[in-house]
Amino acid sequence: MKILVIGCGSIGERHIKNLKSLSAGTIIAYDINQDQLQGIKEKYSLDVFNDLDAALDQNPDVVIVCTPPVFHMPMAIKAVNHGAHVFIEKPISHTIKDVDDFLNAAKKKKRMVFVGYNLRFQKGIRLMKQLLEEGVIGKTLAIRAEFGQYLPDWRPSQDYTKNYTAHESMGGGIILDGSHEIDYVRWFSGEIKEVSCFADTLSTLNVDVEDTAEILMKTENGIMAEIHLDFIQRVYSRTCKIIGTGGTLIWDYPEKVVKLYSAGTKQWKVFPIQSDSNEMYLEEMKHFLDCVNGKSNLLIDGYTGKKVLEVVLAAKKSAKTGKAIKL
Repeated sequence: MKILVIGCGSIGERHIKNLKSLSAGTIIAYDINQDQLQGIKEKYSLDVFNDLDAALDQNPDVVIVCTPPVFHMPMAIKAVNHGAHVFIEKPISHTIKDVDDFLNAAKKKKRMVFVGYNLRFQKGIRLMKQLLEEGVIGKTLAIRAEFGQYLPDWRPSQDYTKNYTAHESMGGGIILDGSHEIDYVRWFSGEIKEVSCFADTLSTLNVDVEDTAEILMKTENGIMAEIHLDFIQRVYSRTCKIIGTGGTLIWDYPEKVVKLYSAGTKQWKVFPIQSDSNEMYLEEMKHFLDCVNGKSNLLIDGYTGKKVLEVVLAAKKSAKTGKAIKL
């Protein structure tokens, strides 16, 4: 298998490192940043390209798109037209424009599209899903999820103003970048039918995007879901609480724990979650490669990525108009 990684920033390099550890095949890389590209070449002994067409002319079987969201569709469409399966880092795009054309092209060419919502492969989230399916808390009534971390702390070695998240023109903002929470809440609760949102820039950070959002959603089966997203709080926070008729589930990523409260026993049961931060990315890549090799079915396909994007765009529209948006 030949794999082209487009974009060699932090997530692109992570995927290259994991692909190497999995002995996935021949890896090549493309980036417009010459210094970054040269560093990747020397560190991982790869063939690298500063021309995308030249890289695609190597006929990769798989293309992994790790660029800012504004470049996802143009590059993904090129990759599919060259006959490659495509892994796109989340979100699938910053706009719905061209997404259907891309998905239709992939379907026509019988190419797989996977969207990188890696939290689906995190052990705590997977345990939450398993416990929900086992019915341990009865019928789900409400979900509350949170992600927050001070943007300059995301990549301490990098000037945060160079992060695409800080720029509207690059597809930034906390709602798009924090769409992991929207994805897994949808996974837990089912299709979302209505979205309301408040979003604003509350900090003094040098950004032109919303840095905080409160999103309220209602699902087709009546579950109420609330998501808080921000890149302003000074301590890393990532949690989820699910309230059911027979108990409560809590996932706390920094604390590496899932907790189950049973109304029947009136006691908490604690599940320690032992995993390092790279494990979910490694499991995600294993899953994708298994799908390409016909050994598994895609957990997060392009149509799922589109559904999540529709919720993101509804939240942004609600914040702008002050109205609830029906999907």
